[in-house]
Amino acid sequence: MSDPRIEKVYARLSEARVAFALFDEIESMTWLTGYGNSENRWRCVGIGAGIEPFFLIRALDATPCRQRSWIADVPTFRDWEDPMPVLADTLTKRGLQHARIGLDFSSYGMSIGRFAALRAVLPEVEWVDLGPLIGELRLIKSPAEIAMIQQSAEIADAALAAAAAACVPGATQRDAASAASATFLAMGADPGPVGPISFARGWDFLHSHLTTDALVTGDVVHIEVTPRISGYSARVMRCVSVGQPAPELAAAADTLAALQQRQIAAMRPGAIACDIDAIMRDGVLQAGLRDSYDNITGYTLGFYAAAGPRTSDFTRCFTPTARFTLEPGMVFHMYVSAAGASVSETVVITDTGAECLTRTQPSLFVTP
Repeated sequence: MSDPRIEKVYARLSEARVAFALFDEIESMTWLTGYGNSENRWRCVGIGAGIEPFFLIRALDATPCRQRSWIADVPTFRDWEDPMPVLADTLTKRGLQHARIGLDFSSYGMSIGRFAALRAVLPEVEWVDLGPLIGELRLIKSPAEIAMIQQSAEIADAALAAAAAACVPGATQRDAASAASATFLAMGADPGPVGPISFARGWDFLHSHLTTDALVTGDVVHIEVTPRISGYSARVMRCVSVGQPAPELAAAADTLAALQQRQIAAMRPGAIACDIDAIMRDGVLQAGLRDSYDNITGYTLGFYAAAGPRTSDFTRCFTPTARFTLEPGMVFHMYVSAAGASVSETVVITDTGAECLTRTQPSLFVTP
């Protein structure tokens, strides 16, 4: 197949001096082929320059795999069968039983037991760690990928507004989640989780559990919505004050929003991640809004599999030690929480700077 992303994979395999590679994370398989499947039963994609690719999968899922993927050879196994002998036979038919074959040794699909089984059926293969090769290649988004994230961002803004409007005395966080979910479906987002909705206190409230406690005047609700279009996600978060906010909360929200706008303004091609991180990290600490800053200030956005184990992509993160360089086409979720307030944006790096794909005003929501 002649495709720029596949050609980039072939080039990386050549650099690693491997003839072929297996990829078994759903994000990698989907990015490579257009199709991915949960890990109820192990499955993998095998590709290499000049060698027929294949998609090994359980027999039950072979038809949708053929429908969605460009790969023609789809070897299968029955649910009660071990897929490893089928894999060994598939590789042997390609003359790869003595080859150097690449894997991501850190893949969540490649357990110690599974790797031992792989070595047992293919004892002459030299297995080579490719690391997060596909994750690295996925960092620069194509125009089509950015368009889907842009669509998700529009849904995120609308869902956030709907959820915030539901945060009135007597309502619950579940009412806010229902409003956001209805917006997702009405605007064409993929079915799936809404995102974290919780009470906001301190800074480490972002991933608290949804409750059914009735809201009362004075409560502060944190809302982060995470819609996806064909798996491509945008994210935005704000806090909602039920009734007029305390002056210190309003001041904290304004400070965080101002710091984040400074941070985003500095996100130009060639900028170093730790310098971008320092704008937020140092600013929050200097403002006395947190005693310590123990989390990242941003991370990679892109494709998220509904059936995958990861809710965030930490291929690139903004930390005090992050030395990566920003490049056009990278997309990030930049976020901050402190003193009971939170704010975040979906940001794409352009040729000349950074653009917020989410457009909600960076201020505290206030409901009656």
